[in-house]
Amino acid sequence: MTRPVKRSFTIKGHRTSISVEAPFWEALRQIAAAEHVTPAALVATIDAERGDAGLSSAVRVWVLDYYRRQAAGYNDGARQPGRVPR
Repeated sequence: MTRPVKRSFTIKGHRTSISVEAPFWEALRQIAAAEHVTPAALVATIDAERGDAGLSSAVRVWVLDYYRRQAAGYNDGARQPGRVPR
């Protein structure tokens, strides 16, 4: 198990930071590349959808949900929870 790695982002004009493990950072970068957005834009999307959850936890759950949806065959481009709007 790896220790969380902290990174900072600017979301809606304010700086914030999240701490997630290295495999989640790598997954976030891969998803952002596949969706043709920056990791910061992806984190901003997750932030907007997270409700009361902490941002770090929301990122972990969002990444898991993204890959679960891929495995289940939700790749038709339709807006689904866990998908980045284009």
